[in-house]
Amino acid sequence: MAGATGLTGVSGIAAMAGIAAPVVFRAACPHCRAGFELAASALRLVIGGSRRTTFYSFTCPECTTSVRKPAGERIVELLTDGGVRTLRLHQTV
Repeated sequence: MAGATGLTGVSGIAAMAGIAAPVVFRAACPHCRAGFELAASALRLVIGGSRRTTFYSFTCPECTTSVRKPAGERIVELLTDGGVRTLRLHQTV
């Protein structure tokens, strides 16, 4: 399952067999261009009132840069289903 921003959910054979397996996401750093796998606990999802304020973030394990990438509907679905901590921003009227 690949997302438009380069994030992929990895379910594995264990999940298909009905065995609970930890969810791992593949990601890439735009700064150092390293590719790696991250546990759900290493990612944060922020859902805002618009596309501009909906994103996910993580720290690159290779170069320690803080990375922030936009999260479309499919990425939001993958991350929430995978147990990524989510912050929902409230709109002020």
